[in-house]
Amino acid sequence: MELLDKLKWRYAAKAMNGKKVPQEKVDRILEAARLAPTSSGLQPFEIFVVTNQEIKEKIKSVAWNQSVITDCSHLLVFAAWDTYTEERINYMFDLTNELRGFKNEGWENYRQMLLSSYPQKDAEENFNHAAKQAYIAFSQAIAAAAFEGVDATPIEGFEPEKVDEILGLREKGLRSAVLLPLGYRQEDQDWLVNLVKVRKPTEDLVTVID
Repeated sequence: MELLDKLKWRYAAKAMNGKKVPQEKVDRILEAARLAPTSSGLQPFEIFVVTNQEIKEKIKSVAWNQSVITDCSHLLVFAAWDTYTEERINYMFDLTNELRGFKNEGWENYRQMLLSSYPQKDAEENFNHAAKQAYIAFSQAIAAAAFEGVDATPIEGFEPEKVDEILGLREKGLRSAVLLPLGYRQEDQDWLVNLVKVRKPTEDLVTVID
């Protein structure tokens, strides 16, 4: 119930007051994102935490001048792999074997299946798949932020190519997928803060098939 209460409390803050989020809260939000499930456990994305005000200003200029980008405490940029490569796939499988301390025949066969599939696909198709995985972690970060009492504003309204350029993502084999400013709401400047949260009734959203 506590988590649901927090999710009812949260909304996409339209104005933030510049107050710093304690680092331990940010760390827990990032850890929640790190623990998110992803397809085949590949975690095909990275998260960039931007606190540099000059860089935030540059990103704001290519994100419809949304004030939360510069008024937030920490700006999270979820950047997905630009494609799947043998090196990237092998890294995660090797890491799994190292941490578990053994090799599993079925797991190794699964590795070979992925190696014979993903790297041969179109890069744009691979990026779109990777971006979906980034969104899973992104959503988990939002829930974690709510649990920590931290406002988080999902932002898709930006020019990805420009953000990629600002952060040098393409050189790292990454492309920006979605932004998440973290901070605290500025209630007297936020038109959304006191409005009733509107969601579909459960019966219009959920269908139970027995």
